[in-house]
Amino acid sequence: MARENQPEFILEIVVLSAEGLEATSFTLFSRRIRPFVAFTMVPPSRKKCRVYKTRVDNEGGTNPTWGDKFRIPLDTTFFANRYSAIYLRLYTKRLIVGQVQLGWCQIPVYDIGSPPVGSVRYLSYRLRVRDGSRCHGIVNLAIKLESLASVAGQRVVASGGSPTNDTSRTVIGIPASLFTPMGECEGIMCMSTTS
Repeated sequence: MARENQPEFILEIVVLSAEGLEATSFTLFSRRIRPFVAFTMVPPSRKKCRVYKTRVDNEGGTNPTWGDKFRIPLDTTFFANRYSAIYLRLYTKRLIVGQVQLGWCQIPVYDIGSPPVGSVRYLSYRLRVRDGSRCHGIVNLAIKLESLASVAGQRVVASGGSPTNDTSRTVIGIPASLFTPMGECEGIMCMSTTS
């Protein structure tokens, strides 16, 4: 069997916090927000789409904190596709209406794969509304790429430098819309919506 579908990297994502969220367009019943983050990899590996979710922050309001850690297996095809990204959505949980989306952002593959393997990188992204225009709020993440495999017997390093160096610098990203119709995940399979 070929090893091409075997994961070669583990991407550790820690959803740290959000700040400056705006509690607008809510019903008369409550202006309180109870935010949580959901994200998925685009394109999904092995043609399946897995949605990762943080817990709901009931106390943070417009400046929630989570610290939830996720370990996601990735293969080299994720890094080879220049349109690969993490599609992140921030929601608030409502008692009557269910969940309401507060904003979204995309984290492009070049923000993930450029630090040396094993180093931690802190990323901050401005949230967008459904039409792509800026909205209030920033989401803060920490990512770390770990190598599981070697290429031709050598240790894999995503960019120059030693894998043990810590390049803990903050990156402010401006997400861009990469795809015209965004894929929506329903259940485990990823389906494209037409709008």
